[in-house]
Amino acid sequence: MRPSAEGESVNDWSADRPATDDDQLDPRLLRSRKRLLDAATHLLSTGGVEAVTVEAVTRMSKVARATLYRHFGGTAQLLAATFERLLPRVEVSATSGSVRDQLIALLTAQADLIDQAPLNITTLAWLSIGSVGGDPADSAAITSLRSRVIEEYRQPFDHILTHPDVQAQLGNIDTTFAIVQLLGPVVFARLTGLCTVDHDGCVQLVDDFLAARKQGDKPIPAESIHDLNRPGAGGSR
Repeated sequence: MRPSAEGESVNDWSADRPATDDDQLDPRLLRSRKRLLDAATHLLSTGGVEAVTVEAVTRMSKVARATLYRHFGGTAQLLAATFERLLPRVEVSATSGSVRDQLIALLTAQADLIDQAPLNITTLAWLSIGSVGGDPADSAAITSLRSRVIEEYRQPFDHILTHPDVQAQLGNIDTTFAIVQLLGPVVFARLTGLCTVDHDGCVQLVDDFLAARKQGDKPIPAESIHDLNRPGAGGSR
C-alpha cells in the first residue's frame, strides 16, 4: 500500500493497470474520475487547451498521476472526455410552419450557441487540427468525441431535411452537404473573427440555400447540387 495524492491508501496494482468496465462501479474510482474531470474543466475554461496538463490537473484535483493514467491514458484522452462533458446540446423549440421558418429557427439557435459558448468552437478547432497521435486509445477517444459533435449538430438538420414533405419540396437532399452549406459559414466566421452571423445573416444563408435547391420550379437532385455550387456554374441564384 502507498499513499495517493488524494490522501487515501491505494494498492500498487490499482494504479498501474488501466481501468476496466467493472472498475467503473468502484465509488473511489468514480470520485477520482469526477475530480480529474472537474479540474480539467476548470483549467480548460480558464486557460484553454494548453492549460490542461497532467501536472496541472493532478495538482488541482489532488489525484495521483498514476490514477489519471489509469482513467485516461494521457492528456489527449482526458481532453476528449472533458470536451465531451462540456458539449452543449442544441435546444430548439418546436417550430411549425414552412421549411424556411424551421431552418431559420434552427440555424439561428446554432449560431447563437457557437457565438455564446467559446468552448464549442475550441472543441471544433481541437478536432480539426489532427489531435490523434499514434496511440489507438487516443484515436478511439477522439473519434468518440467527433461522432458526438457531429451527431449534436446534424440530428436537428436531419429531422427537418429528411421529412417527406420537405423532400417533396426540395428533392432528395444530401444532408451532410446541406449542413456544410448552412452551418459552415457560421463556424468559419466565428473561427476567423471575420464577423458574427446574427439572425439576419441566418435568414440570408437559409434563403440562399433554398434558392440553390431549386432550378425553375423543380427540385435539384442531390447529386447535382455539388456541381451547382462550383464557381461559374449556372443556377437560379
